[in-house]
Formats: sequence, structure tokens, C-alpha cells
Amino acid sequence: MSNSLSIAAVTATLQSIIMEGLKATFAGIDVTILPLDKARASGKAPWQVNLFLYQVARNAAWTNADMPRQVAPGELSIPPLPLNLYYLLTAYGKDDDINEPGGHEVLGRAMNVFYDHPVLSADDINNACKTLLPNADLASQLERVRVTHHPISVDELSKLWTGFATQYRLSVAYEVGVTLIESTRAASAPLPVLARGQGDTGVSAQSGLTPVVPTLENITAPLDQAAVQLGDTITLEGFHLDGTHIHVVFNHPLLAAPILRPPLAGNDDKTISVQIPNQPANWPPGFYNVSVSVRSPGENFQRTTNELVLPLAPKIDITPKTQAAGTFALTVTSVPDVWLGQRVTLLLGDQELPFKLTAAKTNSFAFNVTLTPGHYYLRLRVDGVDSLLVDKSVTPPVYRTSQRLVVT
Repeated sequence: MSNSLSIAAVTATLQSIIMEGLKATFAGIDVTILPLDKARASGKAPWQVNLFLYQVARNAAWTNADMPRQVAPGELSIPPLPLNLYYLLTAYGKDDDINEPGGHEVLGRAMNVFYDHPVLSADDINNACKTLLPNADLASQLERVRVTHHPISVDELSKLWTGFATQYRLSVAYEVGVTLIESTRAASAPLPVLARGQGDTGVSAQSGLTPVVPTLENITAPLDQAAVQLGDTITLEGFHLDGTHIHVVFNHPLLAAPILRPPLAGNDDKTISVQIPNQPANWPPGFYNVSVSVRSPGENFQRTTNELVLPLAPKIDITPKTQAAGTFALTVTSVPDVWLGQRVTLLLGDQELPFKLTAAKTNSFAFNVTLTPGHYYLRLRVDGVDSLLVDKSVTPPVYRTSQRLVVT
């Protein structure tokens, strides 16, 4: 998700990659973002590319869609504002192409740069915006921004140029999207359900096909919780999981390399148990892709199973736990540490309070809140994974009192 600076961030990034791609070939080139009638009057550099944002349209595919991993089922959130940006690329040659088709050379090279950058990478965006737009967070948007040639007719092009009362110059249009601008309105996050029907039972399904390669089918957390915590032992179920050199592989987007964990003793070809170590600095909360690497009997190479998603939840504590009504400071501590680049929000009752990370790793979060008397249950949500509020170690399950704030 990105903030309202995303439109400017896209323009700055496109301007930057064109300049980087052309400056070595065309000495003294200027890359501008001016309206069509002002572009060539900007100083007449020997070579020039003008990138004009002529239209902003709503992206139909993302309209009313929630962001993945940021909204849990049953919650009411404010969908992001999804936008497609339309740019007109115009090239100008030396001396306005009097003696040579310089504008055509520049246009071809500029189109080649966009062709080589079909997706704006996080490095492209950060390099372009770190000075001009330091508060832009487009680089952390989950959906990547793509650059696509947008063919439009000569009639449409001529209408654009006529609207600016200036003579037509050879141009080409591009569509850039999607940018997802996050709403500033608070979301509503109801408390989780304690039980679903008699005995809290669900649907049981079993495939009739037996895989011929190592395959994972299910990951079970302790007490069938929705997520796991550091120190928990999880059970992986599947087929053909026996062999030698067995490792459970944990992948997270922020890790430089996957974490390999040996299984516990007492496994068989359909079940593996593994413990997640209590290492708060090495395991960021969030969603992990889990697979098993195994060397099957009679083989001398490793096979890797399919990946299943495992949510690792933060374990939190709050200070104070009892407070007089009014405005006061609320501190939430988390295990494990939360890493820079992760999205952190505090769910206070049914309200969502965002927190902006600045340190590389942190486990303490301060919020100023204004509350009336009552009991409030808290959850810390990191990249869509909530701290475990429901205690399933008792029957029937209850909310954890350690995550309850009493306002008197």
C-alpha cells in the first residue's frame, strides 16, 4: 500500500530511469514533465524527452478489493484507491531535427528504456524518490507498478495536442499501474469468533490421489490456533516425507536466506514435527512459506515439497493494563522483533491504529489513545498476522486477560 505521494513517485521514477538510460548516449539531454505547450519552451536543450501525465483513471480490477494479508475475513476495511496513470512521451532532437532525425533516435532509445523496465523495482523507486520525495512509500507497495505501451489513435493524439493549442509532435503513450493509495480512514476490526458451532467442528476433506513425490498437505499449530508463536512445535502432514537429510525450510520476504530446521525425533513418511526456536531477533512475524527438503530412500539428491503458508504471530504485552479514562500513552511490546518495512497496526477493540516503523528492528510500540470506561481487548497486527487473543487451552475458549485493557 502507498500514500498520496505515489503519483508523484511514479512520475519521478519514470523521469529518473529515462535520464539514466539516455544521458550516456545523448550529451546534455533534458528530461522534463511539462505540459505539451510548455515542453519545448523550457530552454531548448540539444536533446529532450518530455513525459506528460495526461490522464489518471481508476483501475477496475482493484476497485473495492481489500489488500492481501492486511485484512482478515469478516473485517470491514476501506479499500485502497487504485489508479492507472497515462503518460505521453515526446522526444525532441538537436536543432528540432533540421539536419538529422535526432528526435527519432531519442524516442527509440526512450521506448527501449521503458521496454527494459516493464516493472518499476523498489530500487528504481527508492533511488528516484530518496531526495525529492523522502516520505513516499511506493516502493513498499505489495502490488508492483508496471509500465505498458498504450496504443492510441492519431485522432486521439491530435485532440490532445489541439487542446494545448500547440503543433503536434511525434509521441507515444504509456499506461503505468497500478498505484494503491491507502485510505486515511480507520478500519473496523471485530473481535475473533470464540467457537463455530457445536464442538467447534469444521469440514473434513481428503484427496483420493496419492502423490508419488514428497508432498505437504497440512500444517497444524498447537491447539489448532490460527497462527504459531516462537517456541511452538508444529506438525506437518503429507506423503513421502521419510528419508535422509530432512530439513524444514522457512521462507520470509525479509530474510536474506531461508531458515532450515531439523525435524524432531519420531517422524514417519506422513508426519513431521518441528520446533520454531525462541530467537526473537531472527524470526520476523508475518507469513512464512514452509516446505520440506528430503532425500528419498534410494536417491542421492534432495527433493523439495510444495510450499504451505504459516503465519507467525507476535506475542504481546501491554502497559498499563488498568488506566483512568481520558487520553494516555499505551505501550505494546512484542516478541519477536518487528523489522523495518513491515506494516504494523494496533487493533484496540474494533478500532485500527497504524504505527510507522523507523528503526531496523523494534519490539516496543507507543500509542496515544483516548478511551472511555470499559474493557478493551488488544491485538497487534504485523503484515496481516494478529497476536493470539483467543486462549484455546481452556474449554470453552476465552480471550486472554493479558491483552485486556481496563479503563475506569
